[in-house]
Amino acid sequence: MAQAVRHARIPLCISDPNQPDNPIVFTNTAFLDLTGYTEDEVVGRNCRFLQGKDTTEESLTALRSAIQNQSVETIEIVNYRKDGSRFTNALQIGPILDDSGNLVFYFGSQLDVTEKRALERRARELADVELVHRLRNIVNVMEVVIKMTAREEADPKVVGSITAERLRALSDAHLQTINQPYDYSASMKEVAQSTLLAYAPKGQKQFSLNGSDIILPSHLLSCMALVLHELATNSVKHGSLGAETGHVDLNWQILADKDVEMLELVWCELDGPEVTKPERSSGSKIVSDLIESVGGTLTLDWAKSGLVARANFPLTLF
Repeated sequence: MAQAVRHARIPLCISDPNQPDNPIVFTNTAFLDLTGYTEDEVVGRNCRFLQGKDTTEESLTALRSAIQNQSVETIEIVNYRKDGSRFTNALQIGPILDDSGNLVFYFGSQLDVTEKRALERRARELADVELVHRLRNIVNVMEVVIKMTAREEADPKVVGSITAERLRALSDAHLQTINQPYDYSASMKEVAQSTLLAYAPKGQKQFSLNGSDIILPSHLLSCMALVLHELATNSVKHGSLGAETGHVDLNWQILADKDVEMLELVWCELDGPEVTKPERSSGSKIVSDLIESVGGTLTLDWAKSGLVARANFPLTLF
């Protein structure tokens, strides 16, 4: 058993609370690899030598409490290697008792979760950026909707009614992309219809949908909805959906590419203002990143007659 513990991949150390200052009396190779110390530099010392300037008092209080109560606890604590580099340690600590229930040792197993916490932090930051971006888009879209509705309708009640309807549709379209159960499914037509109804200031007459009634796989659902949101937002602000006579044709089909089924999507804007390729690419970069994240590709043709976006999505997630 001692050999198994010594060669275990999980970093582990054992301390003796019956000696002064509860020193480490055993450590395995994985612990030494994680911290950068040698066995001679570790054995005989209290584990506080791993602490440093960013080790919080909160984590130390939790650690002291676990030792005092002789309980098994997992505590996230900032520790430091011999070279001075810090890492976030998910430390599990607990007592080892003899057959009579007397405390003889404490064990501590370490798990470096630095990268995991960094990824979680980055995910939160990206989510915040996406939320702000979408909120700005909603404001921009509603501004266009209200202006176009007011030009067409003289009755303030009608303007208010249409505006409220568009707000509800816009809200529903965005909420459909979040907080869905794991097994939620929707067809390509449903996603496209709800999105374009939310954004087209004149409703159904401003767009046409053509394609098979394919059920989108779960890994494409949110991505497809967000891509359509971005394309529609851009169209309202700069393209066909923001023009009185503007129109969007959305077509999709399934293609076979080297034994892999691909969903081809073609977004074509017509009868809108003359367009040129924008100098800033923030919107198109978001669309491109979303599609690439699921293994797809995107080409944008900034034709004078209107934007043509062609995207391909793999139907199987590898």
